Amino acid sequence: MKSVVSAEPPTAEAGQNFASVIATRLRNDIASGRRPPGTKLSIEVLKGEFGVSLSPLREALARLATEGFVVNEDKKGFRVAPVSRENLAEVAKLQATLEPMALRESIRHGDNAWEESVVLTHHRLMRYERPERKEGRDVDEWEAHHRGFHLALISACRMPMVLSICESLQYFSARYRRLFLAYQPFDRDVRGEHQALVEAVLDRSEDDAAELLCTHIERTARNIMDALDAGAVAAAAVPS
Repeated sequence: MKSVVSAEPPTAEAGQNFASVIATRLRNDIASGRRPPGTKLSIEVLKGEFGVSLSPLREALARLATEGFVVNEDKKGFRVAPVSRENLAEVAKLQATLEPMALRESIRHGDNAWEESVVLTHHRLMRYERPERKEGRDVDEWEAHHRGFHLALISACRMPMVLSICESLQYFSARYRRLFLAYQPFDRDVRGEHQALVEAVLDRSEDDAAELLCTHIERTARNIMDALDAGAVAAAAVPS
């Protein structure tokens, strides 16, 4: 079924809104694996799928190319960006640097409302924290709540540029988690790690919270990397 964004002729402002909607949906599809690495993004097919004109679609694809989710192959058009060990390592390094820093700032500046948002997003996430293999909609729900929890942790940092970068990194890391969870169950107490983070935040312990978050990010990346190297995760989709 065609997904029609709007039946009205787009104004310039509407075109920008359409571009944002399309970019968000494509970003979610890429992060979830519904549009796998290397998939061709046909302009004509996407026009029909979203029911929009060329302008907002090109704007959305250009935006995703700037963010690194899509690559523009010159005259060949757009494709979903590939995944690689090098990219995974870069994403993890950036996350392990920026998120603990932002968490420290959030602990310094966060008020009661911020604490409540951390507790609430963690409570929602716990309903989806299970050790068994995750599939389909369960993974979608878990990823959404996992991203919400991690962003809530750093939401009081008063650094909008850092928050924007961290949000993009969450989508990048989700691509690799999805590859991992498609073949592997959780092999450690992720639920316990999230709980320890909440406790450190509520205790206002900057050092403990930052260290826990850094370890959490690095351990996740290392587990995925080990699975890639062992051939346990869709190696064909992850070029060397």
